[in-house]
Amino acid sequence: MIKAISQGETVVPNLKGRHFLKLSDFSTEEIYSLLDSAIHLKKAQKQGKPQPHLSGKVLGMIFEKSSTRTRVSFEVGMLQLGGQAIFLSSKDIQLGRGETIADTAKVLSRYVDGIMIRTFGDERIEEFADASTVPVINGLTTLHHPAQVLADLLTILEHKGKLKGLKLCYIGDGNNNMAHSLLEGAVKVGMNISIASPKGYELNEAIVSQAREDAIQTCSEIALTNDPSEAISGADVVVTDVWTSMGMEGEAEERLEAFSGFQVNEELCSFAKDDFLFLHCLPAHRGEEVSAGIIDGPHSVVFDEAENRLHAQKAILKALMED
Repeated sequence: MIKAISQGETVVPNLKGRHFLKLSDFSTEEIYSLLDSAIHLKKAQKQGKPQPHLSGKVLGMIFEKSSTRTRVSFEVGMLQLGGQAIFLSSKDIQLGRGETIADTAKVLSRYVDGIMIRTFGDERIEEFADASTVPVINGLTTLHHPAQVLADLLTILEHKGKLKGLKLCYIGDGNNNMAHSLLEGAVKVGMNISIASPKGYELNEAIVSQAREDAIQTCSEIALTNDPSEAISGADVVVTDVWTSMGMEGEAEERLEAFSGFQVNEELCSFAKDDFLFLHCLPAHRGEEVSAGIIDGPHSVVFDEAENRLHAQKAILKALMED
């Protein structure tokens, strides 16, 4: 972890004005600096110290997908940093009535200091970022969920004291935003990662290819398989996600059948290390992708993980928007 100077300030690479769309866009040093900043911001918040880093700043938040954690954590994060956040439902703005993405981005850039978007296809947020003159933050897209995974890395770091050399295992739908961002984040910080998904639900090939290149720089190992017990063997961290993501509800029955045998339960977790951590970005479906005994058991840190959305995202906001 990058060391902070004695006064408690964090030495952060200059990220001001950057977009935060996916973790592969950032260097190992930059990701560790965001984690270090999150640790300091969390400590200051717990101690009741003021954090006016974004005083007078406004974050616009566009939601084309529903949310609990993303909306509340970004909004509270801006308030704690001395700024404000404006909720913009796609149903309430002209983007939902046919205004072009580029025009919306150009207009909002004249009003706010940063924009967070939770949307569907990644091409939408990329087009928005290309037209925006203020930082754009990915609050979730079909292929990526970088803010969540930064919070996951923060949670692992807090509980394990390190990231590099640990083995993270993800079990479930490989072709979803959590699998992709976990892969991107793990290789950047030097973790080894194994991913088990059913045949036909493997990861995006372009994302895997980029991750393999990044893994060379950090000496991370990547293992992709269709065998959950093989993937979880010796894991320090076990992660899963819902089998049916938003927008895929019509595939629910088909997916229940395809993912049979991929539930993270006590039997499967017996192959992990004795002190493994269990993470899930929530909401969870107990009895489907995870058993109640695991998510509510002693290895689970899902509520620490949920809280850390706030602190990780404050680090992102501060890095991108602070003067």
